[in-house]
Amino acid sequence: MQKFDQSPTDPAFVQNPYPFYDQARQSGDFFWWSDYNMACAVSHKAVQAVLRDRRMGRECPPELAPDIPPALRPFYEIEAHSMLELEPPRHTRLRGLVLRAFTSRTIAALAPDLTQICNALVDAFPTEPFDLLTVYAQPVPVIIISRLLGVPEERADDLLRWSNAMVAMYQARRTPQIEADAIAATNDFTAFMRGYIDKRRKSPSDDLISTLIAAEQDGEKLTEDELITTCILLLNAGHEATVHTLGNGIKALLENGSPDITDTCVEEIIRYDPPLHMFTRWVYEDVTIGDQSFQRGDQIGCLLGAANRDPAAYDHPNQFDPSRKGAQNTSFGGGIHFCVGAPLARLEIRIALQILFARHPNLRLAEDPSYGDVYHFHGLERLMVCTH
Repeated sequence: MQKFDQSPTDPAFVQNPYPFYDQARQSGDFFWWSDYNMACAVSHKAVQAVLRDRRMGRECPPELAPDIPPALRPFYEIEAHSMLELEPPRHTRLRGLVLRAFTSRTIAALAPDLTQICNALVDAFPTEPFDLLTVYAQPVPVIIISRLLGVPEERADDLLRWSNAMVAMYQARRTPQIEADAIAATNDFTAFMRGYIDKRRKSPSDDLISTLIAAEQDGEKLTEDELITTCILLLNAGHEATVHTLGNGIKALLENGSPDITDTCVEEIIRYDPPLHMFTRWVYEDVTIGDQSFQRGDQIGCLLGAANRDPAAYDHPNQFDPSRKGAQNTSFGGGIHFCVGAPLARLEIRIALQILFARHPNLRLAEDPSYGDVYHFHGLERLMVCTH
């Protein structure tokens, strides 16, 4: 496969990674990304194949597990219980228990809360130009996931801070300071969740934490460590990706003329400029995909942002088309690790955007938006707008 060099922290790439994906895709379904020392799937067909193939997965083969420095162990001890990082049978059990608490009825019942939250936030918009990310896109998902879990909304700022510090561990720009901040956040987050879970054991309520505490599968309940990790995962994943999707989506709508916010439009927002651009898989047994062969221990990067702009899957893929029909986008992953929060994310995006543009049809950009140096995430640093 062809080799390409491209720093994921290069300013031009951070602002627009899609030309690089288009260039790499011309060499085939896979290319070798030298900066990651890893094969990457770049076509829609190859990304979908890797995401769904059970001969690959998220857990690192034990013979390749790295030694974790003692200073970083608190973070990776939390990760060790994350269903995002596990394979069956543990993944099956954890996901099954979470899905029992995360039902479509539970999600649908959040619509009135979402509507109330969005309207209250819009009511408080300043009259002068302001950052829509901090005033709207960040609070919406963190408040709703707090309500869903049952943790106090007044701790939303702490949850946001801890979450931002922890997910920075996955960014290409990771530094010793980012690691230190992530460990501090992990310790604070864990202590908070441990105390809150203890409180809910004593006095259950109608919330996700109480449901998870009570949920059993084949006579097994979540352990305390699994409970803590699952709540942290739901908060981190449930807020980070939605903030980026809302920001990127509002930018796309303002740049292309804001249409009716239909379910089809929401899917196009999720396809066009997704919040997560790379999701990796370990190869567990020798496997051939297309004309590429891989061996146990290889790692493959699935480039979700590239798959969503593949001209073999979408007509004029670099155009934003809110009425687009086409292949299922890859933004929520695929296979057994398909995002458990996808129905909630779609509901949040639809309601938040419908209310925003109904209340402020003349919303416009106050300055050119710029993306943050957060790869393999992809989201705006700020989104300055005016309402008049």
